[in-house]
Amino acid sequence: MGELIFIGLGLYDEKDISLKGLEDARRCDYLFAEFYTSKLTGTDISKVEKILGKKIKVLERKEVEDGEQILKEAERGRVGFLTAGDPMAATTHVELRIRAEERGIATRIIHGSSVFTAIPALLGLQHYKFGRTTSLVYPEDKFFPTSPYYVIKENKERGLHTLVLLDIDAEKERFMTIREGIDILLEMENMLKEGVIGDDTIVCGVARAGSKKPTVKAGSILEVREFDFGPPLHTLVIVGKLHFMERKALETFAGLTRENRSA
Repeated sequence: MGELIFIGLGLYDEKDISLKGLEDARRCDYLFAEFYTSKLTGTDISKVEKILGKKIKVLERKEVEDGEQILKEAERGRVGFLTAGDPMAATTHVELRIRAEERGIATRIIHGSSVFTAIPALLGLQHYKFGRTTSLVYPEDKFFPTSPYYVIKENKERGLHTLVLLDIDAEKERFMTIREGIDILLEMENMLKEGVIGDDTIVCGVARAGSKKPTVKAGSILEVREFDFGPPLHTLVIVGKLHFMERKALETFAGLTRENRSA
């Protein structure tokens, strides 16, 4: 039987892959990739192929969820499955690994740098003070899920920060901005009126984590909404109860002013 190796590419460009990931990818007989859960905005597929020395077949969401292309190749050779960030951050990838093992295909994971650790690090927030992560999606017609609002509410009641992942529409090359995400949260507050999001709520925005010059900004939700974060990818954090060292970090790294005292 063959082998299926899940390889994380990291956060921003083709240089973020680990040496272990690079070596194993070069030894693979076949390489697949998906960029709908996240995307390397500092590069393109041709540059990734150049550094790996191999062609890569980029799959759409339905092809990954079906999984048969990947599994059939992995039954007869060594296959690498490349993703931005860490490959096991998406439940679809976990399911694919389970299916491979059930078919007798050996699997391995080569981890990559992840938004789940990079965002707290850039802001100076303590990793263990984050609660459940949530995702904001673009509303469509009558589809407007409000579950993120209640995730934030639960985390805030426990004094915890919330990492808010912003929607990616890979087919349309559309990436939700921090401003769009904030507008969605404010609309949820207007609908549900449970006092979770207010004008003085402290939030943080991070753009292009993993690049040489990521942009970070902390302040009231209205201040951050008006801030120019530049190109994608963007990520949002709703702040819980701040430790004094976290507040100092946000003042030092992200421009939080002493007037912002609601957290």
